[in-house]
Amino acid sequence: MGANVKQAVPFFAVSDMETSVHYYVDGLGFAITKKWIVEGKLRWCWLQHGDAALMLQEFRKEGHDSWVPEGKVGVGVSICFTCEDALAIYREVTSRGIQASKPVVGNGMWVTSLSDPDGYKIEFQSYTELPEETEFASITI
Repeated sequence: MGANVKQAVPFFAVSDMETSVHYYVDGLGFAITKKWIVEGKLRWCWLQHGDAALMLQEFRKEGHDSWVPEGKVGVGVSICFTCEDALAIYREVTSRGIQASKPVVGNGMWVTSLSDPDGYKIEFQSYTELPEETEFASITI
């Protein structure tokens, strides 16, 4: 019998859908592949980047199912995307004005980290043979 569970997809509650969609689509290169629109407003979407996905939904600030967090909802949440070339992702997102940490090798992988508008920590990582703690600026690629 094959595996029943096929994929884990993070579901982020966001404070402003327009800001988050702009960040993920225009900044990080995700594409909206599914969406739910209510009264002309995007309420939920499924974003895809290669084989990876995540979902966004703006939390209601008024009404019966409203919720207003005390701080940024994503603080303390990290999502790691394993990719073919984290350095290419770093170059792409920083060229679009996204703040990302300078890549460094950790646990046998290049890792670059960033934080979305709601504080969710997003990491892109790719395998490498280089020594631990090698910094992107210290090599020529």
